[in-house]
Amino acid sequence: MAESAEAERFSLDDAVDPDSPLGAQEQQMLALERAWWKYAGAKEQAIKDLFGMSATRYYQVLNALIDTEEAIAHDPMLVKRLRRLRTTRQRARTARRLGTGV
Repeated sequence: MAESAEAERFSLDDAVDPDSPLGAQEQQMLALERAWWKYAGAKEQAIKDLFGMSATRYYQVLNALIDTEEAIAHDPMLVKRLRRLRTTRQRARTARRLGTGV
């Protein structure tokens, strides 16, 4: 019962635009990234409930998605923000590995 209530809170069916160059799941992934903090519960659980994949696989797919021109066309501000965050995390990881300050 709690699982279905949780899934209802994370329903992203209304996030799908039939005129978008992206598929329904891709649009829903971007919608979740846009507003995941608005929902109760853990983001990882929402990913599992909505997309039936592990958080690791979700982020692999998301990273490939935000590199596409279709994603930029669908939601340019969000995709640019996600790319910026990814670059920041990569730089921090590299700095830690090299033992330098950020």
